[in-house]
Amino acid sequence: MEGVERMNRRVVITGMGAVTPIGNNLSSFWQGVREGRCGVGPITQFDASQQKVRLAAEVDIDLSDLIPAAEQRKMDRFTQLGVVAAREALADSGLAGGSFDPARCGVLVSSGIGGLSTIERECARGLERGFGRVSPFFIPMSITNMAAGRIAIESGFQGYSASVVTACAGGTNAIGDAMRMIRHGYADVMLCGGAEGCITPLAIGGFTSMKALTECGDPLRASIPFDARRSGFVMGEGAGVLVLEDLDHALARGARIYGEVSGYGATCDAYHITAPEPNGRGGAQAMAMALADAGLQPGDIQYINAHGTSTPLGDRGETLAVKAVFGEHAYQIPVRSTKAMTRHLLGAAGGVEAIICAMAVGEGYVPATIHYEEPDPDCDLDVVPNRGRTQPVCHAMSNSLGFGGHNGSILLKKWEA
Repeated sequence: MEGVERMNRRVVITGMGAVTPIGNNLSSFWQGVREGRCGVGPITQFDASQQKVRLAAEVDIDLSDLIPAAEQRKMDRFTQLGVVAAREALADSGLAGGSFDPARCGVLVSSGIGGLSTIERECARGLERGFGRVSPFFIPMSITNMAAGRIAIESGFQGYSASVVTACAGGTNAIGDAMRMIRHGYADVMLCGGAEGCITPLAIGGFTSMKALTECGDPLRASIPFDARRSGFVMGEGAGVLVLEDLDHALARGARIYGEVSGYGATCDAYHITAPEPNGRGGAQAMAMALADAGLQPGDIQYINAHGTSTPLGDRGETLAVKAVFGEHAYQIPVRSTKAMTRHLLGAAGGVEAIICAMAVGEGYVPATIHYEEPDPDCDLDVVPNRGRTQPVCHAMSNSLGFGGHNGSILLKKWEA
């Protein structure tokens, strides 16, 4: 294949789409980020009155305006959110029929959990009516790859299509893997990112039982990354999808370019099913790999979008990892968390947070970690407390860490023609 002979192509971002608890499209989402909007509120998707945790970060969107009812009935919520975000990203990119070869375009969209709401509903139906009465769409609605599959069907992309399932690192792994597909010549265009929609009784109950969710009932203090009083994360939902493209392909069609994906690192702690390695070794290795992949030095990074979930172990371990890689320069870098606003979107987090990094390098703006009050001496980096900053950002890093010890780190570079 001719493309495979080109082994080090530059990869740029030409389109983005977002559906989040703080904005239902790219412009409203970024405005929400700049305003420091809080996406958390009482759970409305089910009766949570008997749960210990009653807060979540839901997407407030009328999907009936965007997806026909007949199709909605065949799609789990995570797939619907992913399709809407991908549709916006593709429109934003300006790609249209005739401007791309479908066989050279692919999809890599992660979900950490997939169609859990469908599984819960159909299990209840089977117990009540008999399992021969479950929906014929149960399997295609619940399997985790279906957001990617549906996006491929709608976009007409006929190349490699898959779902990266690495828990909360999935969205970042999807973007990094998609970048490599283009860099090494296996594709010209990739739709990539993540989608999640599992604010359900079973998910909230399960994460609560393992002590991952905060039981704080105050929306303003329920997810406070790096704060000394942090006590766990708040479940969120949404989707973030990007169009990655070979630079020459993008220039040939006169595409607008948001930024460049310049580096990627992925590792595994190989330590514990849920807890991070205490000194952050695996995350540090992923960051170091991303820097080496991009040919950068630690001093080149002006902004880090931390995984920052507001868990005691996670935030401490990530702080140690940043210090291990960046040394004294770590104290000069803004290291902030999006999850104070959106809360934790699981497999969609990496996609949404990559969009923030792309906007940050494009506009020269570092968002805040909102609701930060009490410093933690174990998390003593510059977390950009409560107020964002206008400053040049040439290189930004985004980190994602997932259950199972999965770590992903990507680097985004400011685009200059």
